[in-house]
Amino acid sequence: MTITGQDTDAVRALQGLEDGRSSVRLRAALAVGTTPDPRFVDKLIERCAIEPEFFVRDMLTWALTRHPVSMTLPGLLREVRSERTQARSQALHTLSKIGDRQAWPAITRTLLSDADDEVARSAWRAAVVLVPEGEESALATVLATQLGRGGRETQRSLSRALVALGEVMVPALLAATTAPDPRVRAHALATQRLLRDPDAGFESAIEEAKRVVALGGSGQEGR
Repeated sequence: MTITGQDTDAVRALQGLEDGRSSVRLRAALAVGTTPDPRFVDKLIERCAIEPEFFVRDMLTWALTRHPVSMTLPGLLREVRSERTQARSQALHTLSKIGDRQAWPAITRTLLSDADDEVARSAWRAAVVLVPEGEESALATVLATQLGRGGRETQRSLSRALVALGEVMVPALLAATTAPDPRVRAHALATQRLLRDPDAGFESAIEEAKRVVALGGSGQEGR
């Protein structure tokens, strides 16, 4: 009887993940994470790729983190190569939450420079979490190639990733302060300020950097 009851609960939870009501999907994801079961893993990963609600996706990710890495990692690594942007983005987000460095080889330069900003941002966050000791400088060099891209949120995300790497990113950032593109220079200068003063705030840092660039400065005067 106990096994039958568990099977019934599993079927109900799996059906709940596809319910048209987001509140039901949220409760189903919570239930799955509360009582992990290998049978749920594929459905959770599949749902991550198409779930429209952010808070439900976040619960799906949490549910996946509750399962053994050996069960979740293979499917997530397949998803980072998916043609669906949400599948890539959410898989990368989940990998960053799991934090297992076995996933590091999947964080390719292609993903770090993905044309979709959400995918790229997820890749940057995952990379900072998963990068092996000794490879931080190489990662910083790749991340620095993305300076100046996107809107404020995208630029803020990249700055946070670079700052999280610490002093190893300074040479790549310094090189970017002399780039031909003023957006790249301003973004590099703003990130430099955030490294020196984490409490500065991105908005004030980027506005100050834009003024410096507009006046023809490099931000290195008097240093």
